[in-house]
Amino acid sequence: MDDKASSAPLRKLLENLSGAGKAIGVLTSGGDAQGMNAAVRAVVRMGIYVGAKVYFIYEGYQGMVDGGTNIVEADWESVSSILQVGGTIIGSARCKAFRTREGRLKAACNLVQLGITNLCVIGGDGSLTGANIFRSEWNGLLEELAQNGKIDKEAVHKYAYLNVVGMVGSIDNDFCGTDMTIGTDSALHRIIEVVDAIMTTAQSHQRTFVLEVMGRHCGYLALVSALACGADWVFLPESPPEEGWEDSMCVKLSENRARKKRLNIIIVAEGAIDTQNKPITSEKIKELVVTQLGYDTRVTILGHVQRGGTPSAFDRILASRMGVEAVIALLEATPETPACVVSLSGNHAVRLPLMECVQMTQDVQKAMDERRFKDAVQLRGRSFEGNLNTYKRLAIKLPDDQIPKSNCNVAVINVGAPAAGMNAAVRSAVRVGIADGHKMLAIYDGFDGFAKGQIKEIGWGDVGGWTGQGGSILGTKRTLPGKNLEEIAAQMRAHNINALLIIGGFEAYLGLLELSAARERHEEFCVPMVMVPATVSNNVPGSDFSIGADTALNTITDTCDRIKQSASGTKRRVFIIETMGGYCGYLANMGGLAAGADAAYIFEEPFDIRDLQSNVEHLTEKMKTSIQRGLVLRNESCSENYTTDFIYQLYSEEGKGVFDCRKNVLGHMQQGGAPSPFDRNFGTKISARAMEWITTKLREAQGKGRKFVNDDSICVLGISKRTLLFQPVAELKKETDFEHRIPKEQWWLKLRPLMKILAKYKASYDVSDSGQLEHVHPSSDHGEPAAI
Repeated sequence: MDDKASSAPLRKLLENLSGAGKAIGVLTSGGDAQGMNAAVRAVVRMGIYVGAKVYFIYEGYQGMVDGGTNIVEADWESVSSILQVGGTIIGSARCKAFRTREGRLKAACNLVQLGITNLCVIGGDGSLTGANIFRSEWNGLLEELAQNGKIDKEAVHKYAYLNVVGMVGSIDNDFCGTDMTIGTDSALHRIIEVVDAIMTTAQSHQRTFVLEVMGRHCGYLALVSALACGADWVFLPESPPEEGWEDSMCVKLSENRARKKRLNIIIVAEGAIDTQNKPITSEKIKELVVTQLGYDTRVTILGHVQRGGTPSAFDRILASRMGVEAVIALLEATPETPACVVSLSGNHAVRLPLMECVQMTQDVQKAMDERRFKDAVQLRGRSFEGNLNTYKRLAIKLPDDQIPKSNCNVAVINVGAPAAGMNAAVRSAVRVGIADGHKMLAIYDGFDGFAKGQIKEIGWGDVGGWTGQGGSILGTKRTLPGKNLEEIAAQMRAHNINALLIIGGFEAYLGLLELSAARERHEEFCVPMVMVPATVSNNVPGSDFSIGADTALNTITDTCDRIKQSASGTKRRVFIIETMGGYCGYLANMGGLAAGADAAYIFEEPFDIRDLQSNVEHLTEKMKTSIQRGLVLRNESCSENYTTDFIYQLYSEEGKGVFDCRKNVLGHMQQGGAPSPFDRNFGTKISARAMEWITTKLREAQGKGRKFVNDDSICVLGISKRTLLFQPVAELKKETDFEHRIPKEQWWLKLRPLMKILAKYKASYDVSDSGQLEHVHPSSDHGEPAAI
C-alpha cells in the first residue's frame, strides 16, 4: 500500500529527512500520566524508521545523572505491547541532583559518551524547564568536562549543541499553550467511571456526595468532570466562589432537592481556595451541608486512581501523533532553534517555544497568588474559559420571573442512528434555550414522530441526569423528511416552531438538505435551522469530529486490547476485526492507530490482492520476532468483494504453518454504552453554541417579521482544524460524496501513514504542516476556538 507522492512541489516529505548518525534520548519525568508509553513507543519507532539511534533514559533525570545501565539503546521490539499500559515503562523520578550544576555535568558526560545530542522529554512544566536550562548550559558543561579530562576536545566540537523537544504529560492539563496534555482524557475517564458508579448509590439513598479530584493548581479536571456529569456545584483554584458562597450553595442544593432530584454531587479540586486564598476542603464542605441542611453526606477522595488504568483512545492517538511530531522537530532542529513543545491546538499539531509556554503557566500561578482570578482564568486559555461559562449557564437556573421571554418556540430533534452523547447535547440545548427565554419543544422519534405530532414541551428539570445516558432518550429514526413534508410543515405551523436544532448523523444532514430545498414550497421551513453532528461513523461533511465517535473508538480499542491479550497467550495468532462506519474508514483507521494494529483496510484507500499478499508476508516476518501476534482491522464497507470472510480465509490459507487466524465482528456494541467524557463534553459545548446561534438569529429578526430564506440560516455546526464553524448546507453539498455518504476530503487520512510507520511499513508521510514555530496567545485569533 505505497502512497503515490503527488506532484505538488511544496510538499515536504519525511523521506527527505534523515536521522542517520543522530542519537535521540527519550525520558519521562515528573508525575506519571496515562499515554506516556504511547509517546515513548512513537518516538522510538519513528526514530528507528528515519535511521537514528534511540536510547531509553530510565528513571527520568536521575537516570541521566547516574548513567551506566540507566541509558540503554532501544530497538523496535522493546516498545511492543506497551501502548495499552498506563504509567511509563521507563520509569520516572523526581531528581534533586539534576537541579545542581554538578548533577548536570554528570548528565552531560553520560550523554556525550553515547553521542546523544537530541533529547525528547515527556513531563510537566518542571521537567521541561529543567531540560531548557540543561540546553542553555550545554556548551559550557562540555568545555568544563574537557578541562577536567572527562571528554576530549574533539567531542566538544562534534557534540557542540543539544536539541530539546518536549511533550507535556500531565493529568492536570495545567500547561498553557496546549489544549490537551497527555493523560488528561484518561484521568477524566477514571473520574467519570467513579461518578457514574456513585450516582446509582446516591440516588438510592438520597445522598449528597462530595468528590475530591486531583489538581493542586489547576481546576481543569474538576471543571470538565462537573460539566460531564452535571454536578450541582464545583470548586476550582482559578475561580473561587464569591463571598457568602456557603449560603448560595445550600440554597442551590435544596432547590434541586425540591425539584425531585434525589442526589447532589459537589466536585472539589484538591487545590480549591476561597477569595482570600484560604483552602476549601472536602471535609469543610461536608460539615457545612450536614449542619445547614442535615443531608446525608459522604466524601470520596479519588486520589491516585486518576493516574492509573489504561490510557483512553484519545490519549493514545494524541501521544502517538505528538511522538512522531517530536522526532520530526528534532530532525529539523538547528543550533538556533529554541527548545520547543509539540502540542495540539484544536485538532491541529503545532510547535510552540517551550519557555513561552512555561512563562505563561507560571503567570497563571502568579495571578492566583495575587488574587487576580479573572486574569488566571483568561491565561488558562480559551477552552478553560469556555468550559467555565458553559458550566455556569447549565448548572444554575434563574427564577422564571428573571428570564426575559423571547416568545419563540425552539424544537430539538434526534435523527439517524443513536450515538453516545446525544442526550448530553439535548440537555445542553434545552437549558441554554430556557436561559435565553425560549420555550423548548422536544420532538420524539425523529422525522417520523415529527410528522405524527409527537411533540412536547421540555423543561429544565426534565433533562437532569441526561449527560451520562447512552443512546437517545428522545428516540431516533433513519427516516428522511422528504415523504412527509406536508405533515411536518403542518406540525411546524400548529406548534408555531420558530427554529429547529437537529442532532444526528448523515441522515440529519440529508434531512436538512431536503428541508432547505422545500423552503420555496413551505414557508414554515423559513426559520433558522442548525445541525449538530452526532454519529459513531464521523462521516458528516463540515466537521472533523462528531458526537459518539470517541465512545465508539474507546469500545473498539478496549476490545482490541482484550483480543491482543488472548492472541499473545496462544502465540502466532492473527485477529481480523470488522468495525462499523459505513464507507467511512475513521473508526478502522483511528482504532488501528490506538490499538497498534498491523493493518487497517478502508474504502478511502483502495487495496488489491497484492496489498493483502504483502500484509500476509509482513505478518509472516513478524512471527519470527518475539511479537507473535497480529491485529488487522477492516471497515465494514471497505470492499465489496474482499469481505471479512474472504480476508480471513486468505490469511488462514497463506499463513498455514506460520500463524492461525480468528475473526471478530464488533457490530452494534460500537453504538451503545455510556458516553465517554470527550463525547459528553463535546456534545454539551457544541450544542450550547448551536443554541446561542439560534438565539442570535431570532433576536436579529425580532419585530421585523422577516422570514429566513438565506443560505446562512440553515447550517451545520462543526469543528474544522482549530475553529468552530457554521457552514451553510448549500455550500457543503459540493464537498460531499453522496453515493458513499462521506465528505470528499477527510483530515484523518493524513494520519494513515503514521499507523503504517508504527507497524513497520514504509510509507510516504507528508510533513508540510509541521515546522513553523508559533507563538503562544492566551486568546487566539483563529476565529472561534475549537478546544474541547
